[in-house]
Amino acid sequence: MPISATTAAPAYPPKPRPGDRVAVLSPSSGLPGLLPLPYELGLTRLTEEFGLLPVEYPATRKTGATAQERAADLHAAFADPDIAAVFASIGGNDQLTVLPHLDREVFRAHPKPFFGYSDNTNLLAYLHSTGIVGFHGATVMCELGRPGAMHPLTTESLRAALFTPGPYELRPAAHYRDEDRDWADPDTFTAEPPVRPGGGWHWHGPERVVEGISWGGSLGPLSWMLMADREIPAAPDGGVLFLETSETLPSADEVYFVLRSMGERGLLRRFPALLMGRPKAWSRVRPHSREAKAAYRREQRAAVLRALAAYAPDTLVVFDVDLGHTDPQLVIPYGGTVRVDGAARRITVTY
Repeated sequence: MPISATTAAPAYPPKPRPGDRVAVLSPSSGLPGLLPLPYELGLTRLTEEFGLLPVEYPATRKTGATAQERAADLHAAFADPDIAAVFASIGGNDQLTVLPHLDREVFRAHPKPFFGYSDNTNLLAYLHSTGIVGFHGATVMCELGRPGAMHPLTTESLRAALFTPGPYELRPAAHYRDEDRDWADPDTFTAEPPVRPGGGWHWHGPERVVEGISWGGSLGPLSWMLMADREIPAAPDGGVLFLETSETLPSADEVYFVLRSMGERGLLRRFPALLMGRPKAWSRVRPHSREAKAAYRREQRAAVLRALAAYAPDTLVVFDVDLGHTDPQLVIPYGGTVRVDGAARRITVTY
């Protein structure tokens, strides 16, 4: 029998349709103003490939926008009846400071699909605790602004999340990428980026079925939320936890320490299943060799298993799911239903 969540699910907001207007905001960093090439490409693809009409807000391209300015953009976008969905341009590192300026009633009165990840974990968790399903993934600059073309798996997942309610089965990527080129160089966007074999998912733990409400996101912002005691669910028993690490390349010890804190708080044992995103193991400041990247991934996996052994030894874990800072990226409903079938080795989300 599936293990199911005991808490009520947040509600899925109405989905947009081709031709609708969608907001493009920068709730974290105003990077579109500094690096317009991937941003403009992402806007073009929203229009030409998805049939949506992007609408910018005052702080979208503004470097150093205040928390109040970014909160005002969010309020305006959600309250506007002509806006059908909201996209984050990119992540950042201080969205936590925006949350105190948000009015929960604005979002409750005007629920809309929100797409973002990384630092946007803050807003996704906020929407979750407000009773609204969000969508972890698909920022304008990273996924929509991918050099060459959008990855087919990303496109398929995003299209389903945008327009098609119901179940969607995730698939492992045959090839992936975690190395980036210079966004300021026009030549970056003229060709497909190099990729490496994906290697499939790696399963650990009991061969059972877990179906429940999802919660989690990027490990760095989650750790800041834990420290600030913001938007942490009170009782998500029976749900599916999903986590991923970013281009900051946290050490295995750092990953373990965050998970240990979650364990001490009683969070880990409440999730009988964990989806662990494929770790990004390369950055421009730490351009790891292929061997160093493999070692980094092994050490991170060992850190996760060490924490689970101490706090939630019966957890079913799937490693290397393409849900984070690597390419392609699969959209995960945040607060939506996720089914993890350990016996059949299948993951199904509900968009």
